[in-house]
Amino acid sequence: MPEAKRAAVAAVQKQLGGSGKAVEVIDAQYGGLLADTASVLVPCRVYSLAGGKVVTGGTTIDVRLSRSGQSWRVTALHPAEPGSAARSLSAAARQVLASDRIILPPASAADIRSGNIHDSVLTAMLTLSETYRIGISVLRSGHPLNVFGTTRPSDHPQGRAFDTWQINGRAVVDPATPRSLITTFMQAAATAGSYNVGGPYQLAGATYFSDRTHHDHVHAGFRT
Repeated sequence: MPEAKRAAVAAVQKQLGGSGKAVEVIDAQYGGLLADTASVLVPCRVYSLAGGKVVTGGTTIDVRLSRSGQSWRVTALHPAEPGSAARSLSAAARQVLASDRIILPPASAADIRSGNIHDSVLTAMLTLSETYRIGISVLRSGHPLNVFGTTRPSDHPQGRAFDTWQINGRAVVDPATPRSLITTFMQAAATAGSYNVGGPYQLAGATYFSDRTHHDHVHAGFRT
């Protein structure tokens, strides 16, 4: 694991752990990576160890870091704020929450329950889940407000994007994961309606992009 991610994970475990608690880090994904600054998104579950291992909650924390030489230093932690649960949800939202082929971290599930995720995103996730078992890392909360290092608003805080860290049980960042699995998933995301698909590989066409930030996950953004 790169040094920036190790520092971020350690900070999250220190922040959320403690007496009688255990922190399960689901993933550590870049929310942005520049030469001397980074955002690492850490979705996690928290367990109570008192009387047995029981899930008591979880969140996603956007950990900000700065670089000095070869070392990364944590400068801020921004926990997800999904908001209160909505009184009613769309059919697509209910289906995603009930699916055993869409693996949601706690903050992403709360995002959906809040009613703030567009149906275009949820419908695309359901379509992809017909072919793939997908591990979601982040939807809305816990993601930088702007595309990292710019003033351009990200689609995530608007409920118009999702990031996938795992496809059919294979981590996108794992060198052993077949390239074809990732590229066909990226193409399927575009077919499902995404106008902006990012990942570790640059595919042909204006819909696709690749950069340092997206070598460890697949991003799918939607206009509405």
